[in-house]
Amino acid sequence: MSEAAVSKKNEKVGSVVSAKMAKTIVVEVMRRVPHPVYKRIISKRKKFYAHDEKGVAQVGDVVRIIECRPLSKLKRWELKEVVRKAVQVTTDLSSIGIEAAPEKRPSKKKGPKA
Repeated sequence: MSEAAVSKKNEKVGSVVSAKMAKTIVVEVMRRVPHPVYKRIISKRKKFYAHDEKGVAQVGDVVRIIECRPLSKLKRWELKEVVRKAVQVTTDLSSIGIEAAPEKRPSKKKGPKA
């Protein structure tokens, strides 16, 4: 074969909705399909658990995932590439010259005993 090996594995592109697990991300894939009866275009979405070995994907990133062997009960996909990184908003107010107020602890009010 003179050409590069073409992968026959299924690929999907979606956005990362959760990256809280170790080496696992949750990717939401949206697709637009016509309604079977009314023929109006509707959006369908499905979540896939994907293996992220290096932990490069963050919430909001657009990623490409590829089919692989079952890695756990729900994981059958792995991260191929990060298509677009999300803009990360910082909560450090001191960088723009605003002093943050100290956090208030909730008071434990007890009602009158009867």
